[in-house]
Amino acid sequence: MSRSELALDRFRGNCNCAQAVLSVFAPGYGLDEATALKIACPFGGGMARMQKTCGAVTGASMVIGLVRGTPVAGNSEGKEAVYRLVREFADRFTARHAATDCLTLLGHDLTTEQGRQDAEDKKAYALRCERYVVDAVMILEGILGAGA
Repeated sequence: MSRSELALDRFRGNCNCAQAVLSVFAPGYGLDEATALKIACPFGGGMARMQKTCGAVTGASMVIGLVRGTPVAGNSEGKEAVYRLVREFADRFTARHAATDCLTLLGHDLTTEQGRQDAEDKKAYALRCERYVVDAVMILEGILGAGA
């Protein structure tokens, strides 16, 4: 099963978008799946359903940090290299989906019970979010290399 298929399977199995993306890369870089799921837990729905940056995008940013981040706090060159990769990811994601924020991408207000119900009723998670999760993984593999 490919990473994108595994991420989709996890998203369909009740992981949020950030968890689905981070968890499929984490074990290959020394982060166990359970810890990855805990770290990414608050990022679903654009950070705790505040509908800011899409969880698939924040999950991808966490992957970039995990794979290419610098463990040295004062390493500004390393930090800038990671920032460039995150911006490249965001540019590619935006080119495909015209936005990176959850509210625009989902088209439903998750801050209310009615908005969450509307998203469920209209199958917005299946029709929209599944694509964002798959694309996030595919874009990451393109940026980091398929073997990443």
